[in-house]
Amino acid sequence: MLRQYFLWIVVLLLSACSGRPALDVAPTSVQLVSFPILRAWHEGKEVRYITTDVSDQAVAKAKNANYAPRLRNTIPQYPKPPQVKTALERVYAFPNQEQAWSVFASAPEPLGYESENTHYSPLWLMYLVVWKDPSKAKELTSEEAILTAEDQGLVTIERTDIVLNCPVIPFSTVD
Repeated sequence: MLRQYFLWIVVLLLSACSGRPALDVAPTSVQLVSFPILRAWHEGKEVRYITTDVSDQAVAKAKNANYAPRLRNTIPQYPKPPQVKTALERVYAFPNQEQAWSVFASAPEPLGYESENTHYSPLWLMYLVVWKDPSKAKELTSEEAILTAEDQGLVTIERTDIVLNCPVIPFSTVD
């Protein structure tokens, strides 16, 4: 039911953007498309997202997403002053699979059009989190927890040049 609702919203939005009335689209002509809905952590809470585009071809293949090398053009020159904001946010990934879910530095709060989080962006610059001693690995569910683990010498964090377009979906998947 939720998937059908979401698809009708997409149809209505596409028709609005195309200038064609939504009534021209008969329910029998709608082609269902499915995206895998993935899970991540943000400040200790689960968020859900989809991955549509990735600047690295191998990662794009692994995520079944579009290979979009131009996304790398969004990476600013480093070092950059902390006060310089860009369209990129940090996403923390765990390449050695100690943790299944990534950690997002921001998310729309609340979800949807009423979000007041001015830091959220669906474009992510991937940072790799590696446990120095994998036997000490535990679930890290926020950026703060990751940075604390780094300060404690438990993990290393490496910035990559991989940019992903992974919008947080603007609705709860709980019926």
